[in-house]
Parts: sequence; structure tokens; C-alpha cells
Amino acid sequence: MAGVSVLILTKNEEINIERCIRSVAWSDDIVVFDSFSDDRTVELAERLGARVIQRKFDNWSAHQNWGVENIKFKHPWVYYTDADEICDDQLRDELLSLDKNGESFSAFQVRRKDYFTGRWLKRSQLYPTWITRVFRPEKIRYERLVNPVAVVTGETGKLDGHIIHYPFSHGIGHWFDRHNRYSQMEAADLVNEVTEKIRFSDFFSKDAAVKRRALKTLAYKMPGRPVLMFLYLYFFRLGLLDGLPGLRYSIMRSMYEYMIDLKVLEYRYTETEGKGSTL
Repeated sequence: MAGVSVLILTKNEEINIERCIRSVAWSDDIVVFDSFSDDRTVELAERLGARVIQRKFDNWSAHQNWGVENIKFKHPWVYYTDADEICDDQLRDELLSLDKNGESFSAFQVRRKDYFTGRWLKRSQLYPTWITRVFRPEKIRYERLVNPVAVVTGETGKLDGHIIHYPFSHGIGHWFDRHNRYSQMEAADLVNEVTEKIRFSDFFSKDAAVKRRALKTLAYKMPGRPVLMFLYLYFFRLGLLDGLPGLRYSIMRSMYEYMIDLKVLEYRYTETEGKGSTL
């Protein structure tokens, strides 16, 4: 068996959990970290041989930090995945060889392919974005309320395999519901982050997380951000080559940015006028 534990975060994922667990069945330590699902997620996970640990979700960084600090994993390496993702064969093979090839590293970053109506959003979903998903639990912690940034102590490498992501597996309405919640947390983070000074050197950092954070902070200081996001994804990143799914997704992303802007406005108005004031 592989020397890698698998951590799956869930909340009402009965439609995804079986596919996800079967894609990582090569591990003998699969942990489902559940936020008290009220569907069949836990039942299905236990039936497939996973351990289930439950904790009430508060925010992304607090939840993930609790997981890496308190869950007793069987192996020194952990591969973290969401329930609406699967691990491709190349990534599986790389994970299976970590005992031999990962000795000098604390974590590894992986690329993800996002699908919408059966099509890979290769250009309109900012591919390749490197995300830290393989780590030694004692070497990682997370920051930010949503879209958490992984802070790693030690060297971070990169793997060639991919995570396959189905962000619309619960339906388009669920995507909007989820991003409505995310935009609230993004706005709370941004009220503080946009006041931070940008370090020029961060734009050229070898750490993808640091570079991404600097670009994001810069982006949130720019006027007309939702429109710029659409133009960036659809024209500059050539999302138009992703066909109709690329157009639809680019519009949805610009709508998400507008939701964030509105909630930042709400935060600042409330701070200025006081709680209970009419927006």
C-alpha cells in the first residue's frame, strides 16, 4: 500500500463522494473530514472503507488548520482533495513514489483541470494554477477565510499529474449559492488586505501562493474589476477558445467579482455609518 494518506473535505457530497473515494482507492488511509452532512455522505464513505471525522465548519483556514493539527494520519504524506475532484493516473503514480522521491520536500503543488458542461475550461479558468495539495501535516498551515493560502515550512516541489475538478456537479444554482457565501468571506478578507502594502518582489516570487496573493491584492485596488476580469479571462486568456462554456464561465466569474465588490461596499458603509444603518 502507498505511504500516503488522503484527506477529503465534505458537506453534503453524496453525489460526489463515491467517485472521489474510488479515485484514491490506492491508499489504505482515507479520511473524510465532514461538516455534519445531513445527506448520505457519511454512510457512503464508511461503506467504502473511509474513516469519518466530523467538525462544524467555521471558515476555510480554521477548518483546514484544525484538520492538519488534530487528525492522526497513518502516513507522513497527505494528499488533500475536495469531494468533487478525482485524481488522474499520472498523479496517482507520482503520489505512490513519494516515499522515494519526496524526501527533501515539505509539500508539492498540483495543477487542476476544471470542467463545465463536459468541457475542460483550459483557458478561461486560469490554467495552469498551481495549488498546494500534497504535504507533510506538521509543515503546513492555512491563512484567509476563503480560498485559503497554504504557508509551508520548507521546500515545495511540483508534480506533473492533475486533479480533475467538477465544480458544477451540484448544479449551477449551487455554484451561485456557494459563491454568494464565498463572496462574503472574500469581502471580509479584502477589507484588510487591500490596505496592505504590495511588495514589488512578490510579483516575481518562486512561491506561487505569494505571487498569486500579490496579484490578487493589486487586482482589488483596480477600478472596474468585474469588467476587467471578464476581459482578462475571455480575451487576454483566450477563454473564447473554450467555446460557449468559456463565455458562460467568464461571465459568471465577473458576476462573482461584482458580488465581492458590493459586499466590500457594504462592510465599509457599515463601518462608517455604524451598525443598523440603512445601506
